[in-house]
Amino acid sequence: MRAGPSSEMSQGDVAYAKLLEAIRGGVFQPGDRLREEDVGARMALSRTPVREALRKLEADGIVEHRPRLGAIVRALGHTEVVELYEMRLVLERTAAEMAAKHAIDAEIDELDELNATIADAVADPARAASINQQFHRCIYLATRNRFLLESARALNNALMLLGPTTLADEGRIAVVCRQHQDIIDAIRNGDPKAAGASAEAHLQTSLRHRLSVMRG
Repeated sequence: MRAGPSSEMSQGDVAYAKLLEAIRGGVFQPGDRLREEDVGARMALSRTPVREALRKLEADGIVEHRPRLGAIVRALGHTEVVELYEMRLVLERTAAEMAAKHAIDAEIDELDELNATIADAVADPARAASINQQFHRCIYLATRNRFLLESARALNNALMLLGPTTLADEGRIAVVCRQHQDIIDAIRNGDPKAAGASAEAHLQTSLRHRLSVMRG
């Protein structure tokens, strides 16, 4: 019995979600080829929903098609990375400022706990990166501003295209956690100006490190 359109669409959605998570988790890196048969075999899906998922990812700007290569995970160039971090800086500075005005003690305590978890994950860069994302999301949630949160979500696809995490060594994690602590302290003290300045310094440092990694 043939599956109806709704069933096939459901499989397409499943393929899209699985492939998106694989890219987000670093299973597929920028520049990697996404052959339908290989992706389907890895995710136990037929080629039709995989093809549909690849089309959606292309529409989202996550995947691109190149002659003789087919679908690949898009890689950001130098200019795009700089532009992305410039936008992140604006959003995260604003988020830190607003969190300093609105965050409750439980949210600030959670930021402390997440930052400590990042510090403890020095041997597991993937875990450190995942907790780092939670840390920044926690700040956005503390702003009580749905539009700022939506703006941050809009950058998620681009952030996936940055490539491997830079939290791969103890020195880098130490810098990140120290800068996170500056942000937390300013939020706890209810100091929007200091919180915004700390967030800006953090993003500037992150951009410099990312560009250094890109240069090799």
